[in-house]
Amino acid sequence: MSLPTVAIVGRPNVGKSTFFNRIVGGRPAIVDSEPGVTRDVHFAEAEWAGRRFYVVDTGGIVEGSADQLEDAVRRQALAAAASAEVIVFLVDGREGVHPLDAHIAELLRRQQAKTLLVVNKVDNLPEATEHLEFYALGLGEPWPLSAASGKGSGDLLDRIVERLPEVAEDAVDEGLRLAVIGRPNVGKSSFINRVLGTDRLVVSEDAGTTRDAIDTLLERNGRRIVFIDTAGLRRKSRVETGLEYYATVRTLRAIDRADVCVLITDADQGVGVQDFRIARLAWDRGCGLVFAVNKWDLVEKETHTASQMEKALCKRVPFLSAVPIVFISALTGQRVQRALDLAWQVGEERAKRVPTHELNDRLRVLTEAVQPPQKRGRPIKFVYATQVRTGPPLFALWTNYPRDVPDSYVRYLIKGFREAWGFRGTPIRIRLRARRKEHD
Repeated sequence: MSLPTVAIVGRPNVGKSTFFNRIVGGRPAIVDSEPGVTRDVHFAEAEWAGRRFYVVDTGGIVEGSADQLEDAVRRQALAAAASAEVIVFLVDGREGVHPLDAHIAELLRRQQAKTLLVVNKVDNLPEATEHLEFYALGLGEPWPLSAASGKGSGDLLDRIVERLPEVAEDAVDEGLRLAVIGRPNVGKSSFINRVLGTDRLVVSEDAGTTRDAIDTLLERNGRRIVFIDTAGLRRKSRVETGLEYYATVRTLRAIDRADVCVLITDADQGVGVQDFRIARLAWDRGCGLVFAVNKWDLVEKETHTASQMEKALCKRVPFLSAVPIVFISALTGQRVQRALDLAWQVGEERAKRVPTHELNDRLRVLTEAVQPPQKRGRPIKFVYATQVRTGPPLFALWTNYPRDVPDSYVRYLIKGFREAWGFRGTPIRIRLRARRKEHD
């Protein structure tokens, strides 16, 4: 069972992202004085008074615009509101009732029972009266708030959690956290939208449409996946100050939060050095990895084109031989579900635990087959091994001379562990420890 959801909606620049950050803590959503900075649905977990719930921050609703991007933002926001248990309709107390507020109120009329009307930017609490004019919207009592300073937020959160349905904590399934990463404009949002079957994320031909790392929930066939769509990672020399810099930082944080990363690359443009750098970045940070070559429908193909490209990729970056590679088209849907299935399998591999006796049996076989090289005439002996962690799998190996074990031999052991237990798509880490002196 999933946690209940609170959706924050309203017209642009009324402080939705500021309130979102106030609830979830930190600064997970980009806040800027420029209206319309939030284009997508942001999703994060929050806790208040012992109750855990999800908070969804939506882009500003604009009506009557010919801009396709603004229309997509509007549809997303309304979809998020419809699926939430509680809707926070945020308005601007400094500007008073705006015609667009009245229009949004009309759209929310059918969901009035779960809607809280919140008047933001009311600083002179508790003496304030300017929020009272919003009774005219017909959505019940308006609740005054200053999201920037936090005034009124505690009482408001009390009202929110009162309206949330009870969920037993042991019934909550956290699911697989999946980050979709890659260079800008390679089709990351299109991939997620294809999987979800709806335009939950804004897609535009303009590179950089996605600025934040955005969480999107999918529950299907008994699986629970939280997608983290990310702003594209550029080379450091091309990252400018301001919003793009912060978007890059958020992408790195998204990778750190993820269990598995799906790296989207562009077959039409060709897989380049930056794609491999991003793959290595996720791998070195312990993420499981699926390498997805997008826009495969645009490539002229022969019988063995895919297999030849896969061999070429593994030759350029050897660790990709341990990573599933899939050729997809987010536009047509070709093998998109296959990529999702592979990501789920990689998540299971990343959480795999090897029994200690099996691990020691395998270690003995490997060390007998290839003896560790001697250094300064001292034979290296491995006496014991155990798995100390999953996600990614970490193995502790006790040896008499841990500092003398070369990296090449550690790679040999990792390869042997993969041959025995798979761990496809997930990095394996080995920590060498010195055995106690009484065992020398």
